[in-house]
Amino acid sequence: MSLAETLRVAVRALAANKLRSVLTMLGIIIGVGAVIALMSIGRGVERFVLDEFQGIGSNLLFVFPGGPDTQGPPRPGRSREKPLTNADVAVLADPGRLPDVAGVAAELTNFTLVEFGRENATVQVSGVSLTYPEVRQYQVADGEFFSESDERAAARVAVLGPTLVKRLFPGGEYPIGQTIRINGLPFKVVGTLVSKGGGLFGDQDNLALIPLSTAQQRVFNARTADGRFSVSTIYLQARDADQLDAVAQQVVELLRDYRGISFRAEDDFTVITQEDLTSSLGQVTGALTLFLGLIAGISLLVGGIGIMNIMLVSVTERTREIGLRKALGAKRRDVLSQFLVEATALALLGGLVGISLGAAAAFSIKLFQPELPVAVTPDSVLLATGVSLAIGLFFGLYPAYRAAGLNPIEALRYE
Repeated sequence: MSLAETLRVAVRALAANKLRSVLTMLGIIIGVGAVIALMSIGRGVERFVLDEFQGIGSNLLFVFPGGPDTQGPPRPGRSREKPLTNADVAVLADPGRLPDVAGVAAELTNFTLVEFGRENATVQVSGVSLTYPEVRQYQVADGEFFSESDERAAARVAVLGPTLVKRLFPGGEYPIGQTIRINGLPFKVVGTLVSKGGGLFGDQDNLALIPLSTAQQRVFNARTADGRFSVSTIYLQARDADQLDAVAQQVVELLRDYRGISFRAEDDFTVITQEDLTSSLGQVTGALTLFLGLIAGISLLVGGIGIMNIMLVSVTERTREIGLRKALGAKRRDVLSQFLVEATALALLGGLVGISLGAAAAFSIKLFQPELPVAVTPDSVLLATGVSLAIGLFFGLYPAYRAAGLNPIEALRYE
């Protein structure tokens, strides 16, 4: 029997029991749809995480106070055995010692109360060096960033993020030149920032930037035990992404030497590259995507069992038909291929419908979360199609063999 004839007979057999065929395909439809939707969402989350890390800057290294057992930037006033200081920033900013570093920025950050009139909000207030906008890729939307003279004088000036502007000036007042209060002290607003949006690191627009010297001397308690001024984080920008690991090693060696750390002693600081963070979170999101796919795969397994069950019922119902065909000369392989084609057709058709529904579900989620880059990739479609075919072949094999192995005489006598 030719393939075309086999397909024609398979379609006719499936069409004879339309409702049963649809209910049989339902498991495959749900399974494939879930795989497509969940994998698309998982890939979207991966892309979202990578985009978030690109948004904080490019080719970055982060230096935090504290060794591996005390990682993470401290808040001002929080004691550290040996915090990072302005002197550490100056050493790392020396181009003669780190020629592969394009820029260095320092930050002292805390969450504190910001007020204007009757409006107030507790937000991130960061004292930053003048190089901070370039290294962290912040741009001024209106007004200007504070100047070197502001830094030298520890001036009470501030640059606000768009979200904070909306919270402090809900009536639409022009913020430039207005006087706000930060931690109870008056500050003049000199600029506003271009929006960077919310995401993995929270709302990056809900902040106020002030000169680092102002934060250290006027707003926060940032003096160390020896009278120096501390910082929360030091950012370094490598000239080339390929140099990140090499620059990180140079930074470690330079700080160990400057801070007088002996050969066998552990570091009292932590250096992390942007690639380290991206790789770590990439592994987490990749595992999450795989986990979601495996959960959806359970539906495919249930759908495959449903196909096997229906095909076994079909073999029983068509025993006399099978006996008649074999009596008229049909070979074992003809009967085998007939039932395999029917099972595969059920799985493949269910898979195609499931792909459409899964894609629709993925894009509908994007309507509610437009910042999530959900996309149905060709590899997920090919995977779903391949899995559908494999399920049809695997779960249709036993019923097909059972049908092909029927004795024609006994089959004709079957009631």
